[in-house]
Amino acid sequence: MRRMSLFTVTGLVAAGLTLSACGSNSLSSGGSPAAGTGAAPTNQSSDAALVAKLPAKIKSAGKIVVGVDTSYPPNEFLGTDGKTAEGMDIDLFSAVARKFGVQAEFQTASFDSIILGVSSGKYDVGVSSFTINPDRKKQVNMVSYYSAGTLWGVPKGNPKKVDPDNACGLNIGVQKGTTQVDDLTARSKKCTAAGKPAINQIVEDLQVKVNADLASGKVDAMAADSPVTAYAVKQTNGAVETVGKPYDTAPYGYVVPKSESEFAAALADALKGLDTAGDYTKILTKWNVQDGAIHDFAVNP
Repeated sequence: MRRMSLFTVTGLVAAGLTLSACGSNSLSSGGSPAAGTGAAPTNQSSDAALVAKLPAKIKSAGKIVVGVDTSYPPNEFLGTDGKTAEGMDIDLFSAVARKFGVQAEFQTASFDSIILGVSSGKYDVGVSSFTINPDRKKQVNMVSYYSAGTLWGVPKGNPKKVDPDNACGLNIGVQKGTTQVDDLTARSKKCTAAGKPAINQIVEDLQVKVNADLASGKVDAMAADSPVTAYAVKQTNGAVETVGKPYDTAPYGYVVPKSESEFAAALADALKGLDTAGDYTKILTKWNVQDGAIHDFAVNP
C-alpha cells in the first residue's frame, strides 16, 4: 500500500497519461489548484444533516480544499491538460463533497507534505491513497473508504524470473515514502542475513517514473499498490504483467484534522450514503478498482 510512511507514462502508460500529464514536471509542494471533474455520478443531493456538520471554515468558503499527490493513476493523477485532477479518489471524494452541498477543490502537493498541510490548516482534507496506520492516527483522523495491498509488476514473460519472496540481488523500482520501501527494506535484510545479495531499491519521487523505469528495463520489477500496478499492466497492452498476488492488504483513509472528529464521522456517513445509493460501486467500477471496495466506513478503524 502506498503510503504507509507513501505513481502511465511515456511508453508504459500512454493514452493520455504521459509523464508530464501525470504531474512529474508540474508536481510541487506549493499546492497549485487542480480542479477535479471526472465523470462520477452527478445526481447526488446534499444531506441537511451532513451540511450541519461542516466545519465553519468550509461552510464559509463553500468548498473543501483537498491536498492530493496527482501522480498515482488510476487513483489520482493529472489529465491530459496537465491541470485537471482525475481518478478514483477524485471522483469519489467529489461525490462525498456534494453530499455536503459543497465542491471539492483539489490542490496538487507532494505526498509527504499533505498530512502536515492538513494539520496546519492549509488543506481541509487529504485524499491521496493514504494507508491507515497507527502512526498516522496519532497525528490526524483517518476515514476508511477503500482497501489495497502491494502487488509486483514485471516485464512480459518475467525474464528475470522475479519472485517477490526471493528478489535478492535484483533491481526493484519503488516510490519514495511508500510502504513498499519499508517492505523491500525488510526483504533485503532477510537476503543479507542469509548471505545473499541485498535488493537494490531504485527509488523515484513519482510512481509514474517507477513505471517508466520498468518499461525501459532500468528495473527488473516494481512494487506498488495493487490497483496502481493492475492499472499499469492494463495500460501497457501486455508489455507488463503482475507476479504473485496482492499482500499486506489494508484500508485507505481520508486525512482529517485531529480537532475535526465530528466532520470525520460525517465523511464516513457520506460514504455510507453513497454506498447505499450505489454510487460508490459505480465510481470504483468506472476505474476498474472495484475489488478493493469496502462497506464498513469508519473513523480510525
